[in-house]
Amino acid sequence: MAAAPLPSYSSYRYMLVTSPAPYVAHVQINRPEKLNSFSQPVWLEFGRVFDQLSGDAEVRAVVLSGAGERAFTTGLDVKAASEDSILSAKTADPARKAKLMRSHIEEFQGSVGAMEKCEKPVICVLHGISIGLAIDIACCADIRICASSTHFAVKEVDIGLAADIGTLARLPKIVGSTSWVKDVCLTARDFSAQEALSVGFVSQVHEDKAAAVAAGTALAKALAGKSPVAVQGTKELLNYGREHGTADSLRYTTIWNSVALQGLDFPTALQSGLRKTRPTFEKL
Repeated sequence: MAAAPLPSYSSYRYMLVTSPAPYVAHVQINRPEKLNSFSQPVWLEFGRVFDQLSGDAEVRAVVLSGAGERAFTTGLDVKAASEDSILSAKTADPARKAKLMRSHIEEFQGSVGAMEKCEKPVICVLHGISIGLAIDIACCADIRICASSTHFAVKEVDIGLAADIGTLARLPKIVGSTSWVKDVCLTARDFSAQEALSVGFVSQVHEDKAAAVAAGTALAKALAGKSPVAVQGTKELLNYGREHGTADSLRYTTIWNSVALQGLDFPTALQSGLRKTRPTFEKL
């Protein structure tokens, strides 16, 4: 049975948003004819859809994948980038061109980073070709799983630049081996699903895309059945702790839970546990 489309997301051209289960949204990067590559209109939509999902009380967990079988995304649409008026602008003043380019890069970073800032947990399902920007996007996800045939690469060095949308800042915090991170980022070499699993970049590998999407959806469905106060609070506190010291993180947790513990979800979950019943939580 096909997942139901979400009417409030029907205006997006490059993002297909459906609901495969209650309170679960499945976002597909929907440009399969271009192997889901990103031009400026695509990344702007990506940012907008995750901003919308963040505030949508009908959504408690999100699955992200790419449309089609061949690619999650091949990264930047190189043809569109070569025609970009900002990148190709001719000016005698490098300071003014640099200001334009900084704004352009910040817009791109902010659009992709909207997934990390989304209050709902995001499960990224990688498959097929997952290179360049695919790694930037995956690093913004809360949970990463993939198909066994996925091939990855931090490809930017091979097109003459350092990755600038988030991989170099986030990947070292995800993977424990600085040597491995520098290996793949400096060489731009391909790495496999099994290698990604062995270093902790992904937490699950499945037989094919369909199995990986099914696993991601099942996980999202499980998260959607839990207290949204607890789930969203856990994401917030984990992300805060990644960027701050232990003392600051504990202090922030104290302030956060001094509010959250006054809500209905805590006693509802406790009572359901005692009665061995499945709790129902209000929208958040």
